Amino acid sequence: MSDASLQPDGPGRRALLWLRETPIIALIVLLVALVALLEYLSPGIVNERWIGNTVKFAIPLAMLAACQTLTMYTGGIDLSAAAVATITGFVMATLVPHFGQGWGIFIALVPAVLIGLLNGFGVAICRVHPLIMTLGSGLIGIGCLQVYQRYTIATGSEVAPVLEWLGTGRTRSVPNALFLFVPFAAFVFFVQNRTGFGRMLYAAGANERAARLSGLRPWQLYFALYVLVALIAGVTGLLYAGIIRTTSLSLADPLLLPSVAAAVIGGTSIFGGRGSYAGTIVGALILTVLGTLLTLLQMPEGARRIIFGGIILLVTAIYVRLTDNG
Repeated sequence: MSDASLQPDGPGRRALLWLRETPIIALIVLLVALVALLEYLSPGIVNERWIGNTVKFAIPLAMLAACQTLTMYTGGIDLSAAAVATITGFVMATLVPHFGQGWGIFIALVPAVLIGLLNGFGVAICRVHPLIMTLGSGLIGIGCLQVYQRYTIATGSEVAPVLEWLGTGRTRSVPNALFLFVPFAAFVFFVQNRTGFGRMLYAAGANERAARLSGLRPWQLYFALYVLVALIAGVTGLLYAGIIRTTSLSLADPLLLPSVAAAVIGGTSIFGGRGSYAGTIVGALILTVLGTLLTLLQMPEGARRIIFGGIILLVTAIYVRLTDNG
């Protein structure tokens, strides 16, 4: 071939390799471009208040996307994350008036742990595919929540004041939600980069058979993984209830598809063994800014879902192309 871009050391191949190894640079460029476009379409919209609101709404999306990122490391996906977040937020609001905010928050996390154990059992012991297992457990959880609602509908509900402070408050123009998110993100970075558990997630996703031969016990890994991501989803539901300052049977449903999109956009492979939570955070910011842009353009909700679905397909196709050329 005479085309230099197709040669082993051509600029086209080097660009593909660079993009595959450092996707976060391209993501940051895209984020800046979207913000610039937003400012061009509505001059003055990008200000201190807008930045604070963008960060505030990107945080629960980034946290729920952490569930997808961690499960995608193993080649799985968690379709129960939004259901767990909804259940936790709803149960918390119904318990706070009777038990106070401390016990209300603590007890509300119990269903999250139970669903995490159910997912772990199904994936690790019964070998059900994660997509099917988490979809089923999420439906079971929401069904149980609807039954629970019938017995609590007359008792009233109240979002814990500490969650409202985290969700809506600001300290010197900085959203209080960052006081939760910064240590949370540090924890995820530590787990994925500095612990044996994180290395096992990547190993299981890259080649589970080889990982098993090297001493990995997949059933232990999957139990720990799905309980961890269920807890993350539960905490996300608590924070999101504080941001919305109310709760419902569909509280976190709008975050499910964007959480998958944020992880995929951030460079996490749906095939397992590759990804970084840093990219997921930038992906969540991109989707939040994109949401503002679509609102400015008066785009209906149906069109938004089409766009998010298209983004997942496009980025997945690009990732396959990059790996095929690697």
